[in-house]
Amino acid sequence: MEQVIKHIESNYDLYINELKDFLRIPSISTLPENKPDMQRAAEFVSDKLKKAGLNKIKIFQTEGHPIVYAEWLGAPGKPTVLVYGHYDVQPVDPIELWHNDPFDPVIKDGKIYARGATDDKGQVYVHIKSVEAFFKTMGHLPLNVKFLIEGEEEIGSEHLTPFLKQNTDLLKCDAVLISDTALFSPGTPTITYGLRGLAYMEVEVTGPNRDLHSGTFGGAVDNPINILAEIISKLKNKDGKITITGFYDDVLKLSKKERENFKALKFKEKDFAKSIGLKELKGEKGYSTLERIWARPTLDCNGIFGGWTGKGAKTVLPSKATAKISMRLVPHQEPKKIAKLFEKHIKKLAPKTVKVEVKDLHGGYPVITPLDAAATIAASKAMAKAFGKKTVFMREGGSIPIVVEFANRLNASPVLMGLGLNTENLHSPNEHFDLNHFKLGIKSSAYFFEEFSR
Repeated sequence: MEQVIKHIESNYDLYINELKDFLRIPSISTLPENKPDMQRAAEFVSDKLKKAGLNKIKIFQTEGHPIVYAEWLGAPGKPTVLVYGHYDVQPVDPIELWHNDPFDPVIKDGKIYARGATDDKGQVYVHIKSVEAFFKTMGHLPLNVKFLIEGEEEIGSEHLTPFLKQNTDLLKCDAVLISDTALFSPGTPTITYGLRGLAYMEVEVTGPNRDLHSGTFGGAVDNPINILAEIISKLKNKDGKITITGFYDDVLKLSKKERENFKALKFKEKDFAKSIGLKELKGEKGYSTLERIWARPTLDCNGIFGGWTGKGAKTVLPSKATAKISMRLVPHQEPKKIAKLFEKHIKKLAPKTVKVEVKDLHGGYPVITPLDAAATIAASKAMAKAFGKKTVFMREGGSIPIVVEFANRLNASPVLMGLGLNTENLHSPNEHFDLNHFKLGIKSSAYFFEEFSR
């Protein structure tokens, strides 16, 4: 391993220059005008995988954007790792808030600024370079490796699930290595072992058959906005508990060990509040902030609209009012079951003076990986070697639905080896990636391949 690590050190500047070339490609998956750039990004990834030493590479065209697949299976009897990531990025708006051209990378204070730097091009490139380091020094890898790099993660991975179903044998593996999450704090090696799921709903309240004059009709009919506000206000009680009957029935409770692990992270609530412009935090009674955002289900209104929302005054009683409501779910909650419980509860709360329609827009399953899984233990040891300190374990409040697909369809352990930081403006102007974490990530990846091969 000493040769591999030395090679990574001596070629670090080259890796950064290659990453800059990757970041210069405006691979925005949601914009039709960037479709040629999506193909260009897929070809860039394919070319780099070939140069890294993998011997079977193919770009699969889909009805959306291409999927890049590569493999090297020259270690019979050894485990197989599937590396997953994405080359597509978010739009750059509002462009005026960027300090540099989003697709002309700039390095400042040890960080590289560009769209996709941390989500997910920088993190994906880590694993390509670690594989290359093995081939350049040892001539082979200590285990078998497959890569699956898609171009639709930022728009829901619509064509990836069908691809998994059609290519299960091709993608067969023992572990799925993913770097698309975060470190707990700068310089702290971190394994994420749990993700929340999602049930995303829309509630539409309809009153009169048209907008009404608030003077002529006010006091005679129920206002859909008022009713919707009342319904939303009844979805949680004063202790932050969700009032939907049966909502908590399947919630996996935190173990004593997990709660102790969370406490050991020494999370500073005041600093967290200050970072988002708040004086104090609020949440479900009886749980710490980390427990609330990582391991407890939530319900939040994400948007509400109806009536007149333009400038100036227009005194109407609206015919309709609509709200978007999301529920983050934890193991072992089922999105479809929660959606049905939500709809039943909403209609129970609605008065007869209005009509209520509830739509299930989309959902995703939560996932949790046992801390004693072989791949998780190997990743923990690998990151500790690279970073020079003990690896910590955390859950993530967000959702990555494809992780569940990997775990269920491939029967493989997901390893979430996050290398970014939640403060690095992913999806926002001035996205960046700490280059120290980039280097430590390449080393962590190399150590993981060596550790898991055993």
